[in-house]
Amino acid sequence: MAQLINIPTLAELTSRNEKPDVLFWVGCAGSFDDRAKKITKAFAKLLHRAKVKFAVLGAEESCSGDPARRAGNEFLYQMQALANIETLNGYEVQRIVTACPHCFNTLKNEYPELGGKYEVFHHTQYLKTLLDEGKLKIEGGSFKGKRVVFHDPCYLGRVNGEYEAPRKVLSQLESELIEMKRCKQKGLCCGAGGSQMFKEPEKGKKDINLERSEEALSTKPQIIATGCPFCNTMISDGVKHFNKDAEVKVLDIAEAISLADDL
Repeated sequence: MAQLINIPTLAELTSRNEKPDVLFWVGCAGSFDDRAKKITKAFAKLLHRAKVKFAVLGAEESCSGDPARRAGNEFLYQMQALANIETLNGYEVQRIVTACPHCFNTLKNEYPELGGKYEVFHHTQYLKTLLDEGKLKIEGGSFKGKRVVFHDPCYLGRVNGEYEAPRKVLSQLESELIEMKRCKQKGLCCGAGGSQMFKEPEKGKKDINLERSEEALSTKPQIIATGCPFCNTMISDGVKHFNKDAEVKVLDIAEAISLADDL
């Protein structure tokens, strides 16, 4: 039977005059998309295992506004951002962690100009910190020796310059970490950024998610690791397109670490 984890809302902690070590910003995908919910649960399990005192906003969390701004609706973005900032500042939030690079980028780099100044971590950065501090220990489990290729999310990698943290966390699996030719600073977008996640692609010779998935599959991986719910969806669709989903798993880093812990 799966372990049940009680995750308090920030309102519940505040009513008890308690404060969390960090606020887990779940994001729209992590809250509502069935596939991304598994990433949310995996990361929450790891936080619980590391004995991190964390909370979520629950129903008080709204969209970060990233899709609206990328689609050109600045008015809607500012409405959403200002509402979130009012909520966060009302609780005197200082530290935030999120499994979505889009939320990470918006909260970290764009909210400050509207009065929302917080210390924001991507979940791979936070997991690396927990590993470095010895609060989290991981064994390879069934991933030991398997070929794993990592796809750099644009908003984590090229936009925010974070390449080390996801690879450091993946290295704990004792797997064979391989790289695509286009990786790190030269990484190729999965096709979901810039609000493209929510529309059909423009006509062209090949959909970009198929281009990226084909590149990942060419490395002969057993696992394609991602660090973004949007990337996970796009790469998963690409792997299915090439009829490789029975032999190649697409997993968020938090899922891989969590699964290794179970085995």
